[in-house]
Amino acid sequence: MKAIYVMWLRQLIRFWRTKSRIVASLAQPILFLVALGFGLGPIYAKSGAGNYIQFLAPGIIGMSILFTAMFAGMEVIWDRQFGFLKETLVSPSSRFSIFLGRTLGGATVALIQGIIIFVITLAIGFRPENVILLPVALVFMFLLAFIFTALGTALAIKVEDMQAFPLIMNFIIMPVFFLSGALYPLTTASGPIKTIALFDPLSYQIDAIRSLLTGVANFGLGLDLMVSLMCAALVTIMGIYFFNRVEV
Repeated sequence: MKAIYVMWLRQLIRFWRTKSRIVASLAQPILFLVALGFGLGPIYAKSGAGNYIQFLAPGIIGMSILFTAMFAGMEVIWDRQFGFLKETLVSPSSRFSIFLGRTLGGATVALIQGIIIFVITLAIGFRPENVILLPVALVFMFLLAFIFTALGTALAIKVEDMQAFPLIMNFIIMPVFFLSGALYPLTTASGPIKTIALFDPLSYQIDAIRSLLTGVANFGLGLDLMVSLMCAALVTIMGIYFFNRVEV
């Protein structure tokens, strides 16, 4: 437990020390929110679909969490470059504790980013349907953060090239995000997009957050929770397996 807490705290300290990183990570979600929300809003309203900001905001919150969570794995490569990873792995702490601490720390940072974006959406005009359900939405936001932080960390332990990692992450992140229904309703999407979305884990977390904040659901909270928990278990097992095979 001590190792988990130490790794979790270390991730948070890193986050708060790099204020420029916080500002930079907010730029893209805000750009999407403003440009798409106000740019496509009138078209969305004329089609009879309602207020686009109400639909878009949960997707942009999920986007912010996704990008922050996945790129948390970059710190594993930095730690390998400077020898800290080797020192950590040869310590008495179990590799399970090290991986879990890193993942929880990165997920907490991603959750904080998501909460900041949520507050910004309120300033832009987003209004949750039921404030009482906000704590439940935070649970799904944390599940989203945990899943993709664990995935990013697991992949980072296998990638040693600092330049290659961002390219691999973008190759994964972009299809996952754009095919999740974060920017458009899956109910009106084409058949192939709907089929792909069924196998996109982000689809279920976005659907849960949107359902809890706006009352609009596609899959249902029960299925969203089941898939989220299964994905969390899968990436945790994968991450622990990769960590156990790392040679020091």
